[in-house]
Amino acid sequence: MQNSNLKWLYLIILSIIWGSSFILIKKGLLGLTPYQLGAFRTLVTALILFAVGFKSLKHIDRPAWKWVVISGFLGSFFPAFLFAIAETQIDSAIASILNSLVPLNAILLGFAIFKIGFTKRQFIGVIIGFIGTCLLILRGADLNPEQNYLYAGFVILSTIMYALNVNIIKKYLQHVKPLSIAAGNYVGIFIPAFLILVFTDFFTETTYEHPDFQMSVIYVIILSLIGTALAKVLFNTLIQISTPVFASSVTYLMPIVALIWGLLDGESFGILQVLASIIILIGVYLANKKKA
Repeated sequence: MQNSNLKWLYLIILSIIWGSSFILIKKGLLGLTPYQLGAFRTLVTALILFAVGFKSLKHIDRPAWKWVVISGFLGSFFPAFLFAIAETQIDSAIASILNSLVPLNAILLGFAIFKIGFTKRQFIGVIIGFIGTCLLILRGADLNPEQNYLYAGFVILSTIMYALNVNIIKKYLQHVKPLSIAAGNYVGIFIPAFLILVFTDFFTETTYEHPDFQMSVIYVIILSLIGTALAKVLFNTLIQISTPVFASSVTYLMPIVALIWGLLDGESFGILQVLASIIILIGVYLANKKKA
């Protein structure tokens, strides 16, 4: 299958996988703290990737290791905690929609740091996207006064990190195999995640006795196996066969999947929030649309 067709297949699969990740995080938080969830998710993913990709680490040349480790922290380590912290206060569907800012941030950071130019249409798309984001957060705060929408900032910070990550992979790791990048990412973040898990009392009787502990662990294992380990390899492949902005466009479809899960789980979502979400996606579309 040609890259032009294959990239769309990867995009759809990733949308379904990552769109389901937000509800898995929400369910995982029933029996785990955000820090336990983030650390446990990282460790499980690391063990999976080491099992299938440890031999591939030899394909990473010495100069590339610096960027592989940086990619690991920006694309995996910090977001795993930031999304978990955010979802203690905001709905999973809202988190997924805010995650749509990744392509917009990819354009801004690509220009500011990596000297990648952008068009007038892309600039307009960025402005529209941020207007939609403000509306979504403000309306969400009105609709759910019991939730602290300042925590949306943790999701926005994650989108900035993701945007940096896709640009790093495209510019510095284009020659490295996707599985090697994914496994190498976790070489650098495995020990920090383990230390966090130890210091958050994960291995204590009090944690094990929580009524939702076992189900939360199962949800996080599913999240790690499919939503992180498999998805990272697919995403790294998608970046290499397309562009950073196209790869980031997985966020077009993710909110639809996440919204369906959120509604099934009883999350409230108002008409103005739907409008704000559409505005964000229009901004993302304009930012990614190529000239005829």
